[in-house]
Amino acid sequence: MVSTPTHRTASRPGGAKSGSGPSAASREAVRPGATAKIPASGPVRLSAPARVRGWYRGFWSALEGTGKSKNGSTYYLILGSTLALTAIGIMMVLSASSVEAIAAGESPYTAALKQGLFAAIGVFMMFVLSRINVVWLKRLAWLGIGIAFVLLILVQLIGTSVNGNKNWIEIGSFFTLQPSEAAKLALALWMATVLARKAKLLHMLRHSLIPVLPVAAAIIALVLAGNDLGTGMIIMLIVVAALFFAGIPLYLFGFAALVAAAGTAVMAIASPNRMCRITSWWTGGACGDGTDVNYQATNGLYGLASGGWFGVGLGQSRQKYSWIPEAHNDFIFAIIGEELGLAGTVVVLVLFAILGAAIYRVVVAQQDLFHRVLAGTIMVWLLGQATVNMSVVTGLMPVIGVPLPFISYGGSALLMSLCAIGVVLSLARAQMAPAIQPQRILKFGATSPAGKTGRKNPARKRN
Repeated sequence: MVSTPTHRTASRPGGAKSGSGPSAASREAVRPGATAKIPASGPVRLSAPARVRGWYRGFWSALEGTGKSKNGSTYYLILGSTLALTAIGIMMVLSASSVEAIAAGESPYTAALKQGLFAAIGVFMMFVLSRINVVWLKRLAWLGIGIAFVLLILVQLIGTSVNGNKNWIEIGSFFTLQPSEAAKLALALWMATVLARKAKLLHMLRHSLIPVLPVAAAIIALVLAGNDLGTGMIIMLIVVAALFFAGIPLYLFGFAALVAAAGTAVMAIASPNRMCRITSWWTGGACGDGTDVNYQATNGLYGLASGGWFGVGLGQSRQKYSWIPEAHNDFIFAIIGEELGLAGTVVVLVLFAILGAAIYRVVVAQQDLFHRVLAGTIMVWLLGQATVNMSVVTGLMPVIGVPLPFISYGGSALLMSLCAIGVVLSLARAQMAPAIQPQRILKFGATSPAGKTGRKNPARKRN
C-alpha cells in the first residue's frame, strides 16, 4: 500500500520539558475546528519515479482489494461478465454461421440453437458448482483425471478427424464430445489436489514435479497425437500456472521455457503444415508449393479493417460468405470486429478484463493452497486462451486452432468454461458477507455459527 505523507503530531502542552524539542514559537495548540497550517515551503513534491511507484502500488492494491467483498461485487462481476460474453457468443454464432448453414441446406439457426442448448446446460452447472463447497471437489479429482485419460485414448481409437485434427468423439448425429476440453478442467482440479496434499514437501524438487509433470505430459502427448498443437499449448500453460501458484522456485520455469521452446521447434520442423504456417506468417507469402495457409488469417484482417469504428451492422458481414471458412469457430472475433467495429471488439476486451480482474481478486485472497492453485489455474487458462485466440486473429501469432472462450462455437468448450467459472464463483461467494451469501448445496467440513461441525458428539448418550 502507498503510505501518504502525514504531519507530525503536536506534543501535548504538559508533556514536553522546557528547552527540549521544537521551540514554543514553532508549536501551536490545535483547537477544535482549527485548520492545520501549511508550511511556507509548500507541499513536498515527489519525483517522477516516486510518483510512478506510488501509482503502481496503488493500482495493485486497489486491484487486489481487501480479500472481503461485503456487497458481493467480485462475485457479481464474475457472473455478469461471464453471462454477457456467453450471450454475445450465441448472438455472433447465429450471425456468423447462418450463411454457410443456408448454403448447406440447413436451418440458419442450427448452430445457434446448439450453442444455446449447451449454454443453458453450462449455466445450470455453473450455478450448481457455485453453491458447492470447492473442497468437496477433491473427491472427484482422481476420478476426473482417470476419465480424461480414458476419453483421450478413445479419441485415438474411435475419434473423428476434422481439418486434420483428431479431437472429437461422435455421440449420435447431434452431439460430438471434445475430451481435450474436459481434460483441461480435470487436470486443473487434479493438480490442485495433489499439490495441496504435498504442500509441506514442495520445496523438494522431486515432490514438486512428481507426479504432476509425468501425468500432465501424458495428457499433452495424447492431445498432440490428435495433431492439436493449439490445445496442447493451452494445457502446457495450465500446468505452468498450477506450478507457479503452488510456489515452485522460479528458476525451474526458465528451464521449462527452454524445453518447451525446443519441443515446439521440433514439432514445427517435423510437420510441413506447421512449418508452412510459421514461415507464411513471418514472411506474409505463400508456401513453397503455392498453398496459402494464411488465407483465413488474411481475410480475418480484412474483416477487422472493414468494420471501422462501429462496424457494418449486425448480420451484415461480408467475410462470412465463405471468405473465412467456418467463421463461427476460431475466427469469430474477426466477425465481431467487422459487424460491430472497434467498439464491439473493445466491449469484448473490457469484459475479459473485468473477468480477469475479478478472478484475480479471488486468487490473491486465498490462504489455502488448493483454493489458490485451482482458481489461479482457471484464470490463466481462460484469459490465456482468449489472448492466444485474439492474437491469432489480429496477426500477432501464427494460425493456431484455439477457440475464444464463451464466444466461439463449440459445446464442449463452452460447457467446461462455464463449469470452471462455477468453481471460481464458489470461492468468490465465500468472500461475501454471511448475510448475503447464497446457500450451499453440498457442505464438506463446514462449521455452524457456534463453531460445531454439525455432527453428533459420539460421547453424548443416546436416548
